[in-house]
Amino acid sequence: MPLTEKEIINEVSNVFDLNVNSLLLAKKNITVEYAKAVELLSVSKKVIITGVGKSGLIAKKIAATFSSIGFKSFFLHPVEALHGDIGLVEDGDCCILLSKSGTSEDIIRLIPYLKSRNVKIIAIVGNLNSYLAYNSDIILDGSVEKEACPHNITPTTSTMVALAIGDVLAVCSMLYNNISINDFAKNHPLGQIGKNLTLQVKDLMHKNSSLPIVNKGTDFKDAIIEISNKKLGCVCIIDNQEKLMGIITDGDVRRILQKHDDFRNLKVEDVMTSNPISIKQELLLNEALSLMEQRESQINVLPVTDEENVCIGVIRIHDIIRSGI
Repeated sequence: MPLTEKEIINEVSNVFDLNVNSLLLAKKNITVEYAKAVELLSVSKKVIITGVGKSGLIAKKIAATFSSIGFKSFFLHPVEALHGDIGLVEDGDCCILLSKSGTSEDIIRLIPYLKSRNVKIIAIVGNLNSYLAYNSDIILDGSVEKEACPHNITPTTSTMVALAIGDVLAVCSMLYNNISINDFAKNHPLGQIGKNLTLQVKDLMHKNSSLPIVNKGTDFKDAIIEISNKKLGCVCIIDNQEKLMGIITDGDVRRILQKHDDFRNLKVEDVMTSNPISIKQELLLNEALSLMEQRESQINVLPVTDEENVCIGVIRIHDIIRSGI
């Protein structure tokens, strides 16, 4: 009989409970071996990850994570390794072997060839009394009480724990090696991560002939014309050295017109916001967005200035949001 909706929800909750408890067990089993593993990974020439079946899929993800943070890392299939791919492995490398049982024939056959090349072995293993555990330099306990699979067969909870341990090693290696956000960005030029970590204000700012700008002493009515012509919702006011003095936005214009019956004699200095918040062109778009939003009154546009406070552009919140940040 198919499960009812209520029974499905109960089973979903049970699986989550089992997985959470399994992660807590892995946490309880933390030993100094984790510290040794992080130290070993940090001095290794390459980080090679291997496993068979579902463990192999987890190994591929862990290898990808290490590559993304700047390690020379790749997945090595244990069978393909013994058909030539072990030529990629050399003295000074480290190999992380994943296995729930620790008795996989493919893994067992590979171990002597790794040792013959002086490769250090880190085992993420679910059986501490196994060939893999006995023949590893560092053992990380990935044991689970049972799989989430109703038949306790399909690797589910065990692969989740193995992946978590791999992520722990990667994160701690980042901290141990002081890998900065700029280091991380070098390996992520595309996608959402790439945008968040690499796009700078200068990539999207409006500049040169698109920059709405007037000199001090300009009539307010002419500033309105500049706002209208450039269609960016503001105008920047500069002094004789082109340094930023102030800004007038669309919102300011509306408030000024409500306050002044006769605005024809107004100069920009009379109504501008003096010494406005500005941003440097080298900063990330995320930083610009935070500067605009994380304040009592949100602002929609920022002047961009150089080190001498010369106004060189403006950037709008609409431009940042449209970029997908």
